Amino acid sequence: MIPAASFSGKRVSLFGLGGSGIATARALIEGGADVLAWDDNPDSVAKAGAVGIATADLRGADWARFSAFVLSPGVPLTHPKPHWTVELARGSGVEIIGDIELFCRERTARAPAAAFIAITGTNGKSTTTALTAHILKSAGRDTQMGGNIGRAVMTLDPPQPERHYVVECSSYQIDLAPSINPTAGILLNLTPDHLDRHGTMQHYASIKERLVAGSETAIIGVDDSWCAQIADRLERAGRQIIRISKRLPLTDGYFAEGTNLMEAVHGRYSRVAFLEGIGSLRGQHNAQNALAAAAACLKVGLELGEIQSGLESFPGLAHRMEQVGRKGHVLFVNDSKATNADAAAPALSSFARIYWIAGGLPKEGGIEPLRGFFPRIAKAYLIGEAAPAFSATLGEAVPYEISGTLAAAVEHAARDAAKDSSGEAVVLLSPACASFDQFKNFEVRGEVFRQAATAIDGVKPIGGTR
Repeated sequence: MIPAASFSGKRVSLFGLGGSGIATARALIEGGADVLAWDDNPDSVAKAGAVGIATADLRGADWARFSAFVLSPGVPLTHPKPHWTVELARGSGVEIIGDIELFCRERTARAPAAAFIAITGTNGKSTTTALTAHILKSAGRDTQMGGNIGRAVMTLDPPQPERHYVVECSSYQIDLAPSINPTAGILLNLTPDHLDRHGTMQHYASIKERLVAGSETAIIGVDDSWCAQIADRLERAGRQIIRISKRLPLTDGYFAEGTNLMEAVHGRYSRVAFLEGIGSLRGQHNAQNALAAAAACLKVGLELGEIQSGLESFPGLAHRMEQVGRKGHVLFVNDSKATNADAAAPALSSFARIYWIAGGLPKEGGIEPLRGFFPRIAKAYLIGEAAPAFSATLGEAVPYEISGTLAAAVEHAARDAAKDSSGEAVVLLSPACASFDQFKNFEVRGEVFRQAATAIDGVKPIGGTR
């Protein structure tokens, strides 16, 4: 735990008592703050009380006594309308912050030299965070990973000069972290997302920009116009910018050339790393993730050999193009996290011969946006409520069967892929659907796929168990 000593002796209100909220409250208490917490869920309030956190309905609190208000990132700050606690805090002139802000203040106070890599973006931030932390750990660095992935940030070990922090930040968390100041800040990409919570794309982009604007070095993917404009704007303001691109050569920065990761310095190119043969980092989207991770690791002092070694040993994230097993020329890939068509596109673009398991609870637009990938699909195996609609979209373009259940789909896809003599065949679960018609969540769906695949006679698991 990181005791939040910056509020020692001060009274702090807190709303939101989920896992990270309770962790934040305990960090404040450990640091000497007088905390009063609340949640709209009575069960959450009871759990907080059971671990010694003082609770009371903040509607009746004396807000003039609070030095700060700590808000859970899951609670609306601005849109569709501010939460009632936000209105009370603003009415009393109390600053509103989140757990990332607490971490930033503690790092600045305790060990400002501790390397801090913060990652955001609409897509790819979890993989980039995990990859960056893996490279640092595999190079023997004292590494702490958390934030919007894994551990709540205030449950990490306290800042020390030689410690490295790799923190995934959602837009909600950045919005509550006015002094965020990473050593290296990464902004991967921007596409419309969470507009119900941010109102407009302009507002969403401006929040994401804060992370890189406060960075010692800003690493920005420039393959979309929003991020390209942010990079240009920060460069004009005198910030240190490193541009990355998964698609186009750059004059200065880092870019992907096939499976090679290249550095450009005034138009002169050199290779810094390569992804050839690294199954966990297939696809253009992973090239962008690897470019960002490599640039950040170079910034905090790693050597090229250490980065290449870390890339080669990266196991990937569960349920995100996770290679779970192989039998001869047949590879089994769990991409259960792909809960809509856009999320399924990276996996479909990464393999040439696909036995595709798709379906579940359908999202608006179905799989029509994936039509460009249909030539890669040898056969589709449709499950869940979406099966009839997906079969209509596939029509005569792709052979398909309505398998009904995931277990049947895995069995049939494995059988057909084994007969494919055209090279590597991939049995791919990338559902392009929510899981809730048949499964509690996408994690459970992915686990069922993994178990069904590895139970097939002769399949050799990849990467061990999770």
